[in-house]
Amino acid sequence: MSEAGSGDKEVRAARTRTPAPPRFYFSLRSPYSWLAYRDLGERHAAFADRLEWRPFFEPDERSAKALAEAGGSFPYVAMSREKHLYILQDIRRLTRERGLEITWPIDRDPCWEVPHLAYLAALDEGRGAGFVDLAHRARWEEGRDICDRAVMGELAEELGLGPDRLALAADDPLLRARGVEALLAMDRDGVFGVPFFVNRRDKYWGIDRLDAFVAAVNDAPDRKPAPTAPPQTLVVPDGVMGGDGGHAGGCG
Repeated sequence: MSEAGSGDKEVRAARTRTPAPPRFYFSLRSPYSWLAYRDLGERHAAFADRLEWRPFFEPDERSAKALAEAGGSFPYVAMSREKHLYILQDIRRLTRERGLEITWPIDRDPCWEVPHLAYLAALDEGRGAGFVDLAHRARWEEGRDICDRAVMGELAEELGLGPDRLALAADDPLLRARGVEALLAMDRDGVFGVPFFVNRRDKYWGIDRLDAFVAAVNDAPDRKPAPTAPPQTLVVPDGVMGGDGGHAGGCG
């Protein structure tokens, strides 16, 4: 086949390629992601089912190595103590506006693969949405450590699953590989924080961009482009909210 013929074929394939579905990058670690999840369910419940839900989590050493070997990277920019204290105030305001009570969790030596790979395992069992709901409740309303495998086992039982299926998800090589694929997808979409929404080439970061994202997907006439926002990360000082290091998933 000539180069011209090959090029024409590639163009035709590109025109007929099914576009990627709208995507919601969420993190069970982030309070902003939790609030976006709540807003999505309360204001756009039917719309939520149209989204592809993708986990965003800080990789441990094993996942980070696999991610780098695959040519991907994870964003990390340190945040000042002043900005961190602002976030604590901001979350307090946002929860009060929604009539919610938050119980700040304590994270000691967290491994974020534990809950996020458990999500993938629950998804395989048709319990993905239920798991996200229970995990958010456990972390932000009950203050439980969702990086504790025993907690994952308890959530599994609430979902009617065997406890080991979720408790040991981070030890499953296949789920580990899928976790790296999730991190690569995040990297390809240019995700630097959560909640993060993607519709075709348009990106929306933060709780206040949720309605604009929904309007864009629905092709509403009043659609407005979202302004570009600088990336943020969360650094948690020892003794203030549990004391684990921050990352780009820590704020919206």
